[in-house]
Amino acid sequence: MALPDPQSSAASHGGGMSASGKLTMTGWLVCAIAAIGFAFDIYELLMLPLIIKPALAALGGMSPEGVPNLVPGSPAYLGWARTLFFVPAIAGGIFGLLGGYLTDLLGRRFVLTFSILLYAFSALAAGFATSLPMLLVCRCLVFIGVCVEFVAAVAWLAELFPDHVQREKALGWTQAFSSFGGLLVGVANVLAAQYAGVLPAIHGGHEAWRYTLISGVIPALPLILIRPFLPESPVWAQKKAAGTLRRPSIRELFSPQLVRATVMTTLVFAASYGIAFGAIQQLPQILGAQLLPADKGGPKGHAAVIAAAKEAQAEAVAAAKSAGKELPPPRLKAIAGNASDEAVAKVTIFQEVGGLVGRVILAFLALRIASRRTLLRIFQIPALLFVPLLFWWISTKLGDAGSLGAIKAGVFLAGLLTVAQFSFWGNYIPLVFPTHLRGTGESFAANIGGRIIGTLAAFLTITFSAADPVKLAVVGATVAGIYALLGTILTQWLPEPDTSVEH
Repeated sequence: MALPDPQSSAASHGGGMSASGKLTMTGWLVCAIAAIGFAFDIYELLMLPLIIKPALAALGGMSPEGVPNLVPGSPAYLGWARTLFFVPAIAGGIFGLLGGYLTDLLGRRFVLTFSILLYAFSALAAGFATSLPMLLVCRCLVFIGVCVEFVAAVAWLAELFPDHVQREKALGWTQAFSSFGGLLVGVANVLAAQYAGVLPAIHGGHEAWRYTLISGVIPALPLILIRPFLPESPVWAQKKAAGTLRRPSIRELFSPQLVRATVMTTLVFAASYGIAFGAIQQLPQILGAQLLPADKGGPKGHAAVIAAAKEAQAEAVAAAKSAGKELPPPRLKAIAGNASDEAVAKVTIFQEVGGLVGRVILAFLALRIASRRTLLRIFQIPALLFVPLLFWWISTKLGDAGSLGAIKAGVFLAGLLTVAQFSFWGNYIPLVFPTHLRGTGESFAANIGGRIIGTLAAFLTITFSAADPVKLAVVGATVAGIYALLGTILTQWLPEPDTSVEH
C-alpha cells in the first residue's frame, strides 16, 4: 500500500491528525522518529557516567606495574573527568543555540535529520578513540547533535498537532522514550560487559565501554529508511510559503514581550538539569568499586579495584602462557573494568525505570492540571527534599552491601522526580515563543540553561569532591539541593503559556 503524501496530509489536517481525529500515517512516522530521537538523546548523554572510569583508565595509559595512570582522585583524573563532563556541554550549548536558530531559518525536518545523523556517527567514532583528545572531540560532536535534536523535535511535534490535548499527548508520550533510552544504555552496558570477550576486538582489546559507545549509531538506521516520508512542520511551512515567516533573532528573545519567558525558562530549566548532573549522574562514580562482587575487588574502593585488576592480569598471563599464547595488554586492562561496568549499570537501570515512570505520570497529569507552575511543583518540591537527603544517606552507606536494595529504591524515586521535570520542559517551552522564534527560544532555554548552566553542576561536584566516592555523594547532595531550591523559588515567576502554537 502506498504511503500518503506527507506534505498534502500535513496541509490538510494539521499534519498529525486526520479529519476524524485519528493519528495519520504522517503523524505515526513523525512520532516514531521523534521518539527514537528522544530515546537516543538520553542514551548518548548517560553513556559518559557509565564509561568515564574505564575510558580514562584505558586511554590514559598504564604504569609499568600495570596500574592505570589516571586513578580516580588524582589531579590528572579530575582534570579529564571535569573536561569530559563540561566541555562537551559548552560545545552543545553554543552550537545548539545556533542549531535552534537554523531550525527557525531552514525548517524543523532538515535540522532534526542532520542532528540525529551527527550524534549517531560521532558516537560510533568515539568507540574507536585512540586518545583522550579524540574521545573529547567525539563527545563534543555527540552533544551538539543531541542539543540540536531536542529543540528541532519538540518544535516539530508541537506544530504538527494544533489541538492542545493531542499535542500534550504526543509530546508527553514521545518524551517518555527518553527514559526508555536511559534504560537501554544501562542494558547495553551490561550486555557489553558480559559479552565483550566474544565481540570483535577494537585496537586489540575487548573493552566494554567501547562497545557501549558504538551502540549509539543505532538511531541512524531507521532514520535512513523513514526520512523520505517525513513532512515539514505545517505551521512553519505555511508561514514560509506565504512569506509571513519573520527572520529569527536572538536579540528579540530579550524584548519586553519575551524577556521574562526567556530568563525564567532558562534558569528554571537549568535547575532541573542541575539536580541530575550535580548528583544523580554522579552515581556511577560514587558507587563504582563499591558494587563489585567480593571476589572481584569490592567493596573497599579504588585500592581494591587496582588490586583486583593486577590479580586478574596475572591470572590471565599465567593462563595464556600455559596455553602457549600471548595476551595483548588492552585485553588485560579490560578484565577488571568490565565487571565494574556491569555492576554499576545494573543500579543505573533502576534510576532510568524511575525516570520512565516519572515521564508517564507527567504525561498523565499534563492533561489534567491547567497551571504549568503547579504541574512543575508537583515534582520540584519532593525532589528538593528527597534527592539531597538520599545522596547524604548514600555517603554513609558506601561499602555496606546490605544497603544496596535501599539505594536502588532511592535512586528509582530520585529518577522519577527529576526526569519528569525534563518532560515538563518539552511540553512547556514550545508554547512560550512565537513560531519564528520557537527553535531559537527553545534552544536558548535548553542549551544555555540546561546544557551549560545545568551541567555546570557536574563540574562543581567533581571539583569540590576530588572524585572521592564519599565526598562525591556529600557534595552532590549539596549542589543538587542548591539547584533544586533555586528552581523551586524561581518557578513563581515562570509565565503561564498560550496553548496555541500558531502565534
